Amino acid sequence: MPRISVSKSGIRPVEPNASLQRHAQRFLELKRGLEQIEYFCKGTVLKRMMKCGKAQCACASDATKRHGPYFELTYKANGKTVNVKLSREAAPLYRAAAQQYRKLKTLLNRLDKLSKTILRHQAKLAESKSPSARTDSKQGLFRYPRLKR
Repeated sequence: MPRISVSKSGIRPVEPNASLQRHAQRFLELKRGLEQIEYFCKGTVLKRMMKCGKAQCACASDATKRHGPYFELTYKANGKTVNVKLSREAAPLYRAAAQQYRKLKTLLNRLDKLSKTILRHQAKLAESKSPSARTDSKQGLFRYPRLKR
């Protein structure tokens, strides 16, 4: 049964192939976005102001007089937090790389979701074209035709 779409111009049936083509087009657009990804790394760049530990130092009592800034890249590896000290010059490079990593993750999540949608559409089309294959009432369960003995 074709889906019905209601628009300002009126009611019109939506072809399953049209939505599949639209999803496939969007998938290709997102896939092209992967080519735009630069160097990336997992983690967050932090700017820290530290206490030195000397009791007589001003940093011990006044938070505005702490030493720094010191930069660190923080990320998780094997369930543990890893901190890597960065130079002042390296910090912006790693910050941009961390941003690229977040962009990559977002893009891959979108591609994954869209890919699953396309696969569901393709499976429905394949099921509708195959007269011998019947599906159970529960979605996704496939029942093979009985063999004659």
